Amino acid sequence: QVQLVESGGGLVQAGGSLRLSCKVSGIIPSNTAISWYRRAPGKEREFLATITRAGDTFVAAAMKRRFTISRDSAENTVDLQGTSLQSDDTGVYYCAAVGGPREYWGQGTQVTVSS
Repeated sequence: QVQLVESGGGLVQAGGSLRLSCKVSGIIPSNTAISWYRRAPGKEREFLATITRAGDTFVAAAMKRRFTISRDSAENTVDLQGTSLQSDDTGVYYCAAVGGPREYWGQGTQVTVSS
């Protein structure tokens, strides 16, 4: 059974940073990447970044200056780091295993940026 569990959300002051972690358990197909998304209040889900099994990373163009994605293979975690957070970064952040025969999603972690 594949499970993804996000952690690290909470209240962040404007201008601050965050580090979210996605714990992956279970066996996922080799062609599956782990991605981070977010859904801001009243908006569509937004892609942020992805990391492949080979360790290649891709960050959405609009996020590239402030967000990075990394992996700890020993811990089976994929982290998303963000800096210079603003109120627009408020939302529920999700990690997902995508690209394989089926997708797996975490429950999400709330990030609230206070001004």
